[in-house]
Amino acid sequence: MSDFKCVRCGKTSQLPAPPTPTELGNRVYDSICQDCWKDWLRHQTSLINHHGLNLRDPKAKAFLTEQTEAFLFGPQEAHS
Repeated sequence: MSDFKCVRCGKTSQLPAPPTPTELGNRVYDSICQDCWKDWLRHQTSLINHHGLNLRDPKAKAFLTEQTEAFLFGPQEAHS
């Protein structure tokens, strides 16, 4: 765990486990710190509320997956 460094902000506080049992969840676990994950969860809640997403809808889930990748792994200047 001492080799972990967040690709988004450089912090070393790794999540205790993958946040979801998916390939993206494993990628987040390997690359994103706890603080950036918390930032994403707040942003995700805003997206769900703003767009009135039904998370049982496959299109809504696909949209959130795309947004997760863009928020956490997109260009760093977009996160300032």
